[in-house]
Amino acid sequence: MQTSSSQKCGHQNSSISITWRLLEELWERFKHFLQFRTSKVMSFALQKFYIFTYSDLSLPSKLTAAGVITGLKDKSRAPISAKLVSNMLSIAGADHIITMDLHASQIQGFFDIPVDNLYAEPAVLKWIKENISEWRNCTIVSPDAGGAKRVTSIADRLNVDFALIHKEWKKASEEDRMVLVGDVKDRVAILVDDMADTCGIICHAANKLLSAGATRVYALLIHRIFSGPAISHINSACFEAVVVTSTIPQEDKMKHCFKIQVIDISMILAEAIRRTHKGESVSYLFSHVPL
Repeated sequence: MQTSSSQKCGHQNSSISITWRLLEELWERFKHFLQFRTSKVMSFALQKFYIFTYSDLSLPSKLTAAGVITGLKDKSRAPISAKLVSNMLSIAGADHIITMDLHASQIQGFFDIPVDNLYAEPAVLKWIKENISEWRNCTIVSPDAGGAKRVTSIADRLNVDFALIHKEWKKASEEDRMVLVGDVKDRVAILVDDMADTCGIICHAANKLLSAGATRVYALLIHRIFSGPAISHINSACFEAVVVTSTIPQEDKMKHCFKIQVIDISMILAEAIRRTHKGESVSYLFSHVPL
């Protein structure tokens, strides 16, 4: 009788075999693209490298990667993980990268191959207009000074005001203080950020906005990570809804938090893939959601 360990190994080998056969069939059909998504960063990276190496050796065709790159440099002398990822993708055989809302647009410069950095902004604008009835009386808010450019772009498109929250860092014995720059009194406040991990900052920001007179508070996040106590933070916060895109699967988190809603951006990536395959421009997708 097989042990549970050997049975598990057998299931994994069978799954891998089926995956490779499916990849071969897709590759023979489309000759160009692969797209993958996962919430586990290391698993995501290893999947890419295995697939690229296999494809580069066995199937002579152009290889385009469509996925999310979340590597970033957050402090002085810290490692630049995005540069490592870019080198590994190029060496593994990628010829073209399609991604969405890089944390810093300068990350594109780390690559020696073409990069199309798409934006979720058109889909975010569409969601706001379709789901927030009082969107004309709202204020778009950045939870930190670094996101000012993002919120001003959305506010300009909606023709509404914007605000930002400045966090003053105190000494070890003192509490940090959040300062709201802008007016949200008697308005709907919409917090916008490109990613959220433990959600401590945006939850504190939501409380700050409510105490400043906001009638309701929403959070719009492009990439959700939601690690550690993130779900408990969201459940206990004053959000009407926490809206994220589908760049990372959300099903597991939605089971534990009814406030999470998802904007499907698969059509944007699909249209970018189609346009790249046909040699068409992808600039249209920077300001429109494909029908």
